[in-house]
Amino acid sequence: MTTIALPTNLPNFEGISARLPNICGWETAIASVTNHSDPVFLPISNINLEGITAGFACALHMHQPTIPAGANGDLISNLQYMFEHPHDGDNHNAGVFAWCYSRMGDFIPELVSQGCNPRMMLDYSGNLLWGLQQMGREDILNNLRRITCDPQYQTYVEWLGTMWSHAVIPSTPIPDIKLHIQAWQHHFAALFGYDALRRVRGFSPPEMHLPNHPDTLFEYIKALKECGYQWLMVQEHAIECLDGSGIPHDRKYIPNRLVARNSQGEIASITVLIKTQGSDTKLVAQMQPYHEAKGRGKQLIGKIAVPSLVTQIADGENGGVMMNEFPRDFPIAWQEIRDRGAGVVGLNGTEYLELIEAAGVSPEDYPPCQAVQQHRIWERVDPANISTESVETAIAELQKSDDRFHMDGASWTNNLSWVKGYENVLEPMNQLSAMFHRKYDALVQADPAVTQRPDYREALLYNLLLQTSCFRYWGQGIWTDYARELYKRGASLLA
Repeated sequence: MTTIALPTNLPNFEGISARLPNICGWETAIASVTNHSDPVFLPISNINLEGITAGFACALHMHQPTIPAGANGDLISNLQYMFEHPHDGDNHNAGVFAWCYSRMGDFIPELVSQGCNPRMMLDYSGNLLWGLQQMGREDILNNLRRITCDPQYQTYVEWLGTMWSHAVIPSTPIPDIKLHIQAWQHHFAALFGYDALRRVRGFSPPEMHLPNHPDTLFEYIKALKECGYQWLMVQEHAIECLDGSGIPHDRKYIPNRLVARNSQGEIASITVLIKTQGSDTKLVAQMQPYHEAKGRGKQLIGKIAVPSLVTQIADGENGGVMMNEFPRDFPIAWQEIRDRGAGVVGLNGTEYLELIEAAGVSPEDYPPCQAVQQHRIWERVDPANISTESVETAIAELQKSDDRFHMDGASWTNNLSWVKGYENVLEPMNQLSAMFHRKYDALVQADPAVTQRPDYREALLYNLLLQTSCFRYWGQGIWTDYARELYKRGASLLA
C-alpha cells in the first residue's frame, strides 16, 4: 500500500467544540489536505481493468435535519426527536433508521471475510453526523470509523462530500455554497481524521440538485474545484449536450465533463458521473445497477476502451425496501460476483476514474455537457458581447415566451420546485445570509482567524441550518415554523 505524507503542523480537531460542531476555523489547513492530485484509490485497488466489461457504483445518502425541538427549544437531530416521540407518525422506525446509519460498518467487514470484493459510496450530511454526536451514538460513529480509517477496509468504501446542512444549491445564496462545502470538510476531518478527508474526491449534491443559472453553476463548480473535489454526481435529466439535445444513452455510462460559462464569459468544468433515472431507492435496494451492468460492455473514450459504469444513489434508510430488501440483496450480489469470476465488478467513483485515467484516458477526452436549458440562453447571447445584462435579458425573454423555461435547476424529481411557494422560508434565508456576510466578510478578510471565534461559528451554524432543504420539502406547517425560529435566533446573534 502506498502512503502519501500529509502536510505537517495540522491542528488537532475535536468533533464538537464548546457545544457547537466543528465547521470552520481551519480553512487553510483543510485546503492543504484536500488540494492535491495524488491518486488515492489506485494504489490500493484490487481491480484489474483487463477482462472487465462493465462496473457499477452505488451510493447511500443519509440525512436527518437539525431542528429547534429539544428541551427548552434546544437544537437536536430529528432522529433524537423520533426516539423521544415514538408514537408520532412513523417515529417508531427511529431504531431502524439508526441501524441503517451504522450497518455498512457490519456489512463490509462480513463480506470481506467471506472473500467478497464489495464497494459502497457513503454520503452523510453534516446535520446527521452532528446529531449522532449530540445523541452520544459512538456505537454508530465507531462502526463508520472502522470502515473509514482501518486500512483493511479502505479499498471498499468511498465517502462523498456534500453540503453540510443539506442545502439545495440553486436556491442557496452564492456566498454560502463554499461555506457549506468547507463546513462538511471540517466536520468530517474532526470525526475521521485528515487522512480520511484527503481521500474524499467526489461530491454528492443534496436532492441531486444541479443549478442551471450560468452564474450559480459557475460559482458552484469553482467552489468545488477550490475545495479539492475532482468529480460530481449528477442526475441524467439535469444535463444536456452543448447543442441542447439530451445525453445519448451510451454516454450515461462513461464520465462526462460538465462545462459552466458565467455571464462574464469565464469557464469552469468538472468531471461528472451520471446517475440514471428510475425508482432510486428500489434500484439500490435490489442492487439493480449490478444487474444492469451485466448487459453493458466496453466503450471508447478517445481511443481507449473502458468498462461502462452504471451509477446509482439512494436514500440509505427511507422505506421498506431499504430497511428490508437491501440487507437481503446487498450480500447476494457480491457473493454472486465472487463465485462467477470477473466480467462485471463493483467500483467506487474515484477508483473507476483513477483506473481508466491510469489506462491512458484524459479528463479532457470526456464528452462535454452543460446544465439543462443553458443552450437556449447561449443561442440568444452574442459571445462577443457577453455580460450580466445580456444573459439576464435572454433569461427574461425566455421566461416570458415559455412558461416551461426556468432557472430553478433540476433535481431527482421533475415535478418539485424548491423555490415556488416557499417565499416565507427563502426570504428570511436570504436576509440572514446577507446579515452574516455584512457582519463578518470584512472581518475575515482582515484577519482569517476570525473564523475560529465562537461567535462566528454559532452565527455560521444558524446561517447554514436555515438553508436545510427539509424546511421546504416537508411543506408548510411545523417545518416552516422551525425555519422561522432558526431565523429569529440567527438574526438575534447577528444584530
